[in-house]
Amino acid sequence: MAATLAVPSRSGAIERARERGLAVVAALPYHYPRALLRAHRCHTVEVWAPAVAVDSGARHFQAYTCGLITRGTAFLLDGGLDSVDAVLVPHGCDALQGMGSVLTDFVADRPPVLTFYPPRGRRDVDRAYLVAELRALADRLADVTGHRPDADDWQEALALEEAADAALADLYAHRTELALTDREFYTLVRAREYLLAEDMVEATTVVPRGPARQRGVGLVLSGILAEPLELFDRIDEAGAHVAADDLSTGTRRLLPPAATAAPADPYERLADRLMSGPPDPTRTDPVTARAAHLIGLLQRSGAAGVLAYDPTFCEPELFYLPLLREHLAAAGYPLLHVEVEPGTPLPTQTVTRIEAFVETLS
Repeated sequence: MAATLAVPSRSGAIERARERGLAVVAALPYHYPRALLRAHRCHTVEVWAPAVAVDSGARHFQAYTCGLITRGTAFLLDGGLDSVDAVLVPHGCDALQGMGSVLTDFVADRPPVLTFYPPRGRRDVDRAYLVAELRALADRLADVTGHRPDADDWQEALALEEAADAALADLYAHRTELALTDREFYTLVRAREYLLAEDMVEATTVVPRGPARQRGVGLVLSGILAEPLELFDRIDEAGAHVAADDLSTGTRRLLPPAATAAPADPYERLADRLMSGPPDPTRTDPVTARAAHLIGLLQRSGAAGVLAYDPTFCEPELFYLPLLREHLAAAGYPLLHVEVEPGTPLPTQTVTRIEAFVETLS
């Protein structure tokens, strides 16, 4: 990575959290209430798809299970559990629910494993359910940390996490004014997965300004996980750049600011923000909403097509693809879908398909 951008490491972030007296929680992807954990004196470090041997994780799941699950489980079983105080598994899909069950029921001598079940709708009843789920998670966290937050704890945690969210949103809003390659930009974006909120804000203030180092045709990059980072180098070499994204590790986790008249109750405030994120397959939003969102990204960014980049066997993504392709084609936009095994080198075949797709758009 170029010397113009320095992003703190995961180990450094964990050390800083420990220095501040925070418990460290390994969090699986990817919708969960950060401020609730911070109010309970916890810091989350997300586990996506570490480049580890998968044997210890894969033996617990069917052969067609997503690599995020098998690699995440292997990482935790092969030493990751030793360095954290708890594990948080949000129910983003059935495979993640299975992972939570495996860690809870079949792994001995572990730290506590907490689960979190976001709703699959955006109705009033879903919001009420989410508030109850947040309160239940808070009770479990209090058992882990021995701390129940007071009003000052909540005020500080909400301010810190909302400031970090705003800093990330600001990065996206000023992308064309940052002198970063796509690889550098997404390295910084993904630092939100593990940096303390205040350190994330600080990291965004020292980004070099100037014209973005992008060239060629624009793409909307959609999907769960844009790894390895080499992907951005290969897109650049093919004569394209990422003009916008619809990634789980990117804009899908951008939540709007709390409303001016936000509820005084912190659980309701958290619920409102979690319910107001963009359309997302793990939330089972209507395909029409997702298609409209993607078309809006294409139109606003001037991108020429969508590259849907997913882990193999990702059911939430695969269920949407046929109809999404139809909607995008009707609007005049092509979509290329590729599947890769996370935590492994970028396949040559995938690079060739991306190059061919870019050539059709140029």
